[in-house]
Amino acid sequence: MTSTEHSSTPVSPRSGPPPADDLGFDLPEAGSVSRTRLVTFGVLGVGALAALFLFGWFPRHHAQSELVEGARTESASAPIVVVVAPKLMSSDHKIVLSGSVRPLEETVVYPRADGYISSWLVDIGAKVKEGQTLAEIETPELDQELDQARAQLAQAAAGVTQAAANKDFSKANLNRFKQLVPAGVASQQELEKSQAQSVVDSASVSVAKAAVAVQEANIRRLTQLKSFAHVTAPFAGTITSRTVDRGALVSSGNATPLFKVAAVDPVRVLVQVPQDVAAGVVTNLDAMVTTREFAGRVFIGKVAHTAGALDQQTRTMLTEVRVPNPNNELLSGMYAEVALTLPSAHEVYELPATALLNDAKGLRVAVVDAQNRLRLVSIALERDAGATVQISSGITDKDRVVKLASADMIDGKLVQVKK
Repeated sequence: MTSTEHSSTPVSPRSGPPPADDLGFDLPEAGSVSRTRLVTFGVLGVGALAALFLFGWFPRHHAQSELVEGARTESASAPIVVVVAPKLMSSDHKIVLSGSVRPLEETVVYPRADGYISSWLVDIGAKVKEGQTLAEIETPELDQELDQARAQLAQAAAGVTQAAANKDFSKANLNRFKQLVPAGVASQQELEKSQAQSVVDSASVSVAKAAVAVQEANIRRLTQLKSFAHVTAPFAGTITSRTVDRGALVSSGNATPLFKVAAVDPVRVLVQVPQDVAAGVVTNLDAMVTTREFAGRVFIGKVAHTAGALDQQTRTMLTEVRVPNPNNELLSGMYAEVALTLPSAHEVYELPATALLNDAKGLRVAVVDAQNRLRLVSIALERDAGATVQISSGITDKDRVVKLASADMIDGKLVQVKK
């Protein structure tokens, strides 16, 4: 048998069930891909990837180039600015306040006794000591009342003697009846009557003594009123006013002023301290007082008292500064200026006044950041000194502040800092 015959010989079917992956027919043999086709497919893939790369990279590269060019153009056109560093000021806050010179003590002397002025011993400008007599008042009516009170005292004293004698008589009479009643010479009724009379006479003694005490008190009152006939100074000071003459009729009370006395060593200067620095005012704080009359001269005083509260209308605190005045150079009523150095509760920085930018958003300054871009910062103005300003918040001494602010400055604007 030839091979041809052998190959055409039918194959006998296999015994048993077919396998699970058997399709029921034979697949044709796989064809082979030529080398030319592979090269073509590779070239097409590389071209597609190159196209995708070009379409993605070129726009980004172009945008980046435009950004760099724009930044270069913006940097070239950025304005040149001069910056300054905020200067940290001293923590002490100096303030000058206006005030008025007032006496340490001042009072009007009124009469305490009725009468008329017989003499006055001091005039305006006189220096007086405490208790010194200023004027004499004649008090004829008061003298009569005093004489009458003394006579009534003598009468009351005599009443005490009379009451004591009656008491002794009643007591002796009672003892006598106590002996007679048991002997039957006197009746029990007479004994009881004698006992009652003895009690009454004993009480009369107490009444008489009380009357004496009343008259003595009245005499002391009139004597004290009589002492007011000598008008005296309530404290050492200067007579600033005299309003009476000899023969003037005066009455006790505040209807007729006699003298005005003022203590002017030391004097006190009253000032109104504003709210923002009121918390820094303490007692014994040094104060420098000046007046127009003594140009170039400074009177050194100290804060003696503060009101401890703000006035609801002015939002200021009344403060008293005491200044020695041995030569009476500072006169009551003078206008004075008081300079106080107060400790500040926060840091204060100084800038040129030209750095301020005032617009609808308030006071601001332009700060240059690390990227040389502007930041408009709101600030709190502490004090305006003219050429310079003091700022209490919003900046630090590390900031770079534009020295000359202008309206065209906006947030984020690129600038060039002048070296």
